[in-house]
Amino acid sequence: MLLISGLSGAGKSTVLHALEDAGFFCTDNLPLDLLHDWARQMRLRQQPAAVCIDVRSALNADDLHHTLEAVMGSDADWQLLFVEAADAVLLRRFSILRRRHPLALGEDLMQTITRERELMSHLRGMADLLLDSSNLNPYELAEQVEWFRHQYGQKSCELRYTLMSFSYKHGIPPDADMVIDARFLPNPHYQAELAPLTGRDQPVIDFLAALPEVGEAERRLQDWLAFSRPMMQRERKKYFTLAFGCSGGRHRSVYLAERLASWLKQQKLARPVIRHRELGILVDSDEVLP
Repeated sequence: MLLISGLSGAGKSTVLHALEDAGFFCTDNLPLDLLHDWARQMRLRQQPAAVCIDVRSALNADDLHHTLEAVMGSDADWQLLFVEAADAVLLRRFSILRRRHPLALGEDLMQTITRERELMSHLRGMADLLLDSSNLNPYELAEQVEWFRHQYGQKSCELRYTLMSFSYKHGIPPDADMVIDARFLPNPHYQAELAPLTGRDQPVIDFLAALPEVGEAERRLQDWLAFSRPMMQRERKKYFTLAFGCSGGRHRSVYLAERLASWLKQQKLARPVIRHRELGILVDSDEVLP
């Protein structure tokens, strides 16, 4: 069973709708004291189920955190997906939709958003997966949920990788477990014929693959992934997001994300998902060039 939580305005309803379309039995804003009975009914149905629980579901944040810690600690079937977005994005969404924030207490909207983020910080730390919707439209968010649904159905002991590319101009991805700064590598952008291309295009691949420092960086990253994987599994880590950043998020970071994904697959360590944030695409590892 899947717990959905997060910040108001971040897209929890979109996540639930996407799961419902995928065959989950979904319940929104369930009162916390009904959670155990709800879970028992879902087991009788023998159907994938998701429930949205947030700060509105309990009398206070401490009650919410303690109850969910107890529930998740006593049953390995539960996983928690936490949906969030940047403050500026939440402000814009509430302004566009002209909706009242569910926790509004007479303070201004930014104060309410800050207060909710603080109330939910402990629950965020419990999450199996963080999903940042700041740069996603509803269709892209639903696509991310579909990927999570696919991963959720796999064996719980498997460590699941997401390799991401991004541009530092647009900020470091908040859901990244580790960030690699690729700006120390030569930039294809300064080659006139390569500037309009991306790290998925063969001329850019050929340019970067010919550089010895790029090959050395790949080997060192491969060694680290091979070294860290069994220890992360020992700690029962289920998801790991490795983000590569460069100036524009189109060349070096894209190339490294796909090269490391290809290596993980070749070594039979994982079938990672690749997300190119600035290109706006998700890539299955089967589509990565060897």
